Amino acid sequence: MKEIERYDVNEDWAHSGIVRAGNFYFLNYCVRDTNGTIEQQVSGAFDVMEERLALVGLTLENVVQMNCLFKNIWDIPAMEKVVKERFNGKYPARKSIQTEFADPNNLLFQVDAVAYSAE
Repeated sequence: MKEIERYDVNEDWAHSGIVRAGNFYFLNYCVRDTNGTIEQQVSGAFDVMEERLALVGLTLENVVQMNCLFKNIWDIPAMEKVVKERFNGKYPARKSIQTEFADPNNLLFQVDAVAYSAE
């Protein structure tokens, strides 16, 4: 087995934005546009995901599983709309969870994911 590789390391937060273990890539804490609407936050989170995947030569089509965290679980239809626009019919398995974020006023959405590469 290849050595585990870490990318987009944030020393202040003590985490890696993407970790490769074998043919799997684990992405966490994809968040952006925290002052925007739910649609803007979902789209921004997927922008972050795409940027991290690009670091290792992957795209959203490589994503096989997502954990979607919401401040309000009833915002799922807004996320589904963005998923349909961004994933081109190659939808990952998905779990949606309602949670209280550390930023109680602005953060509405966050996503973690697992991607796969056959190479």
